Amino acid sequence: MRRNGPKENKEYSNTISSPNPAIMQVSASIQSSYNYQQVIVSTNDIPKELPIAPKASGYGSSINGGELLMLALATCYCNNLYREATKKSLIIKGLEVVCSGIFSAEGEAGSDFSYQVKVLSDASQEEIEDFLKHTDSVAEIHNSIRKGLEVKLVL
Repeated sequence: MRRNGPKENKEYSNTISSPNPAIMQVSASIQSSYNYQQVIVSTNDIPKELPIAPKASGYGSSINGGELLMLALATCYCNNLYREATKKSLIIKGLEVVCSGIFSAEGEAGSDFSYQVKVLSDASQEEIEDFLKHTDSVAEIHNSIRKGLEVKLVL
């Protein structure tokens, strides 16, 4: 829902249709002005709005990019656990993923990224540990960061 915010600008639409259905085209956008913020994420042209309040000052986001990066890692691993469990016929009754990292100075890259996982399942501890290691190896966001991919500013 848009209230008193910037008008939609189709010029910045970043949708690319992929001929390969296995490929996910993912994007995120933020429109911000005084006491207004609209956050939209999209996968394969299916948008979802995320309610994120502006800062108390009225400008910018009440959460920071580091927090969103940790959420991206946690969300990726969570979703991948369920995906991989289905493939292995492993029943997960519940789970918790907690990600953390350190950002020490403006403009500096983060460090010491790590995450902990709790899985509620009837599987043995050994099966769960093997499953967690396997899922770690196929977690796309984790592997993107590990690879050190390039991020380009497009003017």
